[in-house]
Amino acid sequence: MDDLTSEDICRVCRCKGESDLFHPCICQGSIKFIHQECLLQWMRYSRKEYCELCGHRFSFTPIYSPDMPRVLPLADVAGGLLNSVGTAVKYWLHYTLVALAWLGIVPLTAYRTYRFLFSGSLESLMSLPFEMFSMDNIAADVFRGCFVVTCTLFGFIGLVWLREQIVHGGGPDWLDEEEPVVEAAEVHPAHPAEPANVAEDDDELVQLVQLENNNNINNNNNNNEVNVANWIGDGEAPDEEPPIDRPIDPAEPPAADANEQEGEPEPPGEEANWNPMEWDRAAEELTWERLLGLDGSMVFLEHVFWVVSLNTICIFIFAFCPFSIGNFVIAFTGLIRQGKPLMHFHGLLTTLVGYCIIGITLLQLHAIAKFFKLRKPRRILGLCYIVVKVSLLSVVEIGVLPLVCGWWLDICSLPVFDATLKDRKMSFKAAPGTSLFIHWMFGMVYVYYFASFIVLLREVLRPGVLWFLRNLNDPDFSPIQEMIHLSILRHTRRLIASAIIFGSAVMLMLWLPIQILKTLWPTFLPYTLSGDSEVNELSLQLLLLQIILPGFFEQSHTRIWLKGLIRLWCTVVSWCLGIKSYLLGTETRPNEDEVPPRAPEHGQGLGAAHQALLQRDVPVGFQPYERPTMFVFRLIGLIVLMCISLVIGSLITLTIPVWIGRHGMSIWSIGSHINHHITHTTESTSPTTEESQSPTRPHELYTAALGIYLCWVLSRGISVAVNLFPQGRAAVVEKLKHWINIGASYAMATIIFVLMLGVVPLLFGLLLELVVIVPLRVPLEQTPILFLWQDWALGVLYTKIACAVTLMGPDWALKRAIDRAYRDGIRDIDLRFIIISLAIPVITCFGLSLAVPYVIAHSIMPIFFKNKMTRLLIVRRIYPFFLMIAVIIAIVIFQIRQFKKLYVAIKNDKYLVGQRLVNYDHRKKKLEAAAAANALNR
Repeated sequence: MDDLTSEDICRVCRCKGESDLFHPCICQGSIKFIHQECLLQWMRYSRKEYCELCGHRFSFTPIYSPDMPRVLPLADVAGGLLNSVGTAVKYWLHYTLVALAWLGIVPLTAYRTYRFLFSGSLESLMSLPFEMFSMDNIAADVFRGCFVVTCTLFGFIGLVWLREQIVHGGGPDWLDEEEPVVEAAEVHPAHPAEPANVAEDDDELVQLVQLENNNNINNNNNNNEVNVANWIGDGEAPDEEPPIDRPIDPAEPPAADANEQEGEPEPPGEEANWNPMEWDRAAEELTWERLLGLDGSMVFLEHVFWVVSLNTICIFIFAFCPFSIGNFVIAFTGLIRQGKPLMHFHGLLTTLVGYCIIGITLLQLHAIAKFFKLRKPRRILGLCYIVVKVSLLSVVEIGVLPLVCGWWLDICSLPVFDATLKDRKMSFKAAPGTSLFIHWMFGMVYVYYFASFIVLLREVLRPGVLWFLRNLNDPDFSPIQEMIHLSILRHTRRLIASAIIFGSAVMLMLWLPIQILKTLWPTFLPYTLSGDSEVNELSLQLLLLQIILPGFFEQSHTRIWLKGLIRLWCTVVSWCLGIKSYLLGTETRPNEDEVPPRAPEHGQGLGAAHQALLQRDVPVGFQPYERPTMFVFRLIGLIVLMCISLVIGSLITLTIPVWIGRHGMSIWSIGSHINHHITHTTESTSPTTEESQSPTRPHELYTAALGIYLCWVLSRGISVAVNLFPQGRAAVVEKLKHWINIGASYAMATIIFVLMLGVVPLLFGLLLELVVIVPLRVPLEQTPILFLWQDWALGVLYTKIACAVTLMGPDWALKRAIDRAYRDGIRDIDLRFIIISLAIPVITCFGLSLAVPYVIAHSIMPIFFKNKMTRLLIVRRIYPFFLMIAVIIAIVIFQIRQFKKLYVAIKNDKYLVGQRLVNYDHRKKKLEAAAAANALNR
């Protein structure tokens, strides 16, 4: 405090220099000093322990009572330790009760209630209270109950979300329709066809235009969600009008879409008088900690009771009732005989049939309520019908349609894998659930990539060409709103159109190319799904998944290339067919984008006059085009060329990468096959069979991946050459010199790649095999064989997992080094930092972990132990023993640190009287920095 003057002031309270000012951070000037009380008040308000300007953390020195002993008495330490243990036991008991309630009681009661309801016997009803507390199969019941609770939770969340969709987006027209009001004409009088004195009163003109626009918005309010672009549509607008995709009419400017108008009013409903204040206050009071019981209170027991009750109600209403109704209906069809179902997934299909019957019943009851003019029952029945309708449509679009696509993909690709429908039927009977899940997953992947391709097409083609397909990038697109508003017939037509488009695409891209390939190249198929015995499939698979494919997908320009290829195809085809304006649009010429406003024709009224003035731009999602002669035949030619191109492209994709990969894999494994033949001819006394003479094919996953990677490298080189050669010889030479300089500057980087991608994964995989795999899997009487290639491939996976865990863990030196290496990347790589901070510490740690036990087991222990079995036992168990010692040492160090913290807490609790802020010593920091710089220079 020697440098304190009378001119210094506190940066918080702005009081002048006194004896109680401190400078606790790096800040200088007028904000250097602060009072301790002001700082403590600011820290309580901001909840920060560091300066908001310089980022320096404040430090305090404790002030203890003068009578504090140098060493705390044993009684104080024991008392504090007992209090700490008691608190820990208390929290342990509470959290154990919380875990038992949420992870035990809730799922157990849910599953056993579910099992009782679907058993359908009176005996189970009588024994339900005893079965709830039975200990038989409790672990399996809890596991299954977790799935039941998850389903009910997602169902409840879906109902709440659907309610929000109806409240904010409005329901269908038939849900809120009222009786016709006679006085409506008085509220909105009709506009005259030709108002007088249009130009005399501009204010009256503007008011009339706004009134007309508001009327248009109100008339089209219920159709705003319906008129969005459809991904797989039925080719009709909601008003049964053709789409807006039409050619240019030179006599008429393009009219704006009604959906582009702004000022959409809020949908009317019964929620207008709802007061959300009480709900907001309840949401503020009820936190996740209080809900789950993690705050230490016992209020969560009430929540557990309500969750159990809601689970039971949801299971009964949404599972048992539809199942019972569907079971009763299916019993008349003959699919159930003598109590035994004659179909797979009886429960799921029966429940879906029950939901269909419930939906039809609700629709009929809604019609009856409408006939008798019962407003509230009609609305309730309509909302229940919407819930059932949206649920069934979601199941069909998310579950059934991808499953059908997956089955169709499998059927069309049977010749590729040399399989038949009988094989698929047998696999389905062996594992129905697994078969359905795999086909559904492949169908979802196919639908996802199909939608991604459509999005890519929209970026190339003229807006309006794909009017019959949904625009997933449209911000107004809401599939739930479409499920709410559109009828079942419209959704059925869309699903049929989707199935036709998906099925046709599969036929063109899979079935037809396979048939052509079987005719032109019979020996190419089928693909081999069992790998060569001489090739380590595990190592190649890990190498493929961890190195080759990530590098391909992260560094390639696949999307850009595909977009350019589509643009080139569209340009060529549009030039051949003369439909460039329709397919790609017309390029705007200079001073052509500003279209002068047209004067309205006689009799169009004031709204038409201002519409011509204000809405001059083309509506979003539409671009006009010029329609040539014989337009229909040109479109048919476009479709034919598109089908031919899809077939040729699929044929090339199915053959070239696999063919290149097979030749590459044959070169890879030719040495191992030669060694195999030499060993077989020298050791075998029987004649050589044909199978041993011809090597088997490797797994097609590896051949396809290798071929795709090589094709990508070749394409990348061709694209660089195409962009570089037209620039001339000087540009090529300059680019080559630039690459040579970059290669020379990155020559030292090969050392890092060898160390970080070669040595570290190898040491890591070898260490884990010696510590874990060999002691567990290899008996003492057998000799372990180490495959370095496989250890390295596993080490790559282990290293990536270790890096991810380290980055997610606490802050320490290795995490900071890995984070900096990731941020620097390849271009700004710091060789010295990576070698000193990453490579040397990690390699030293792994090397010592491998070398020290080996030296002890093979050099030191044989001096004291002469028995061969004892030596073998020491050699095989020394690595797990050192791991156990390391874990014990880590636990002891952790407990010592915790005891030190407990000791300080006991001392502060009994003898601490205050804290004093510590000043930041600028001169000391400067001296330390200068000393560190001098040490580095030396």
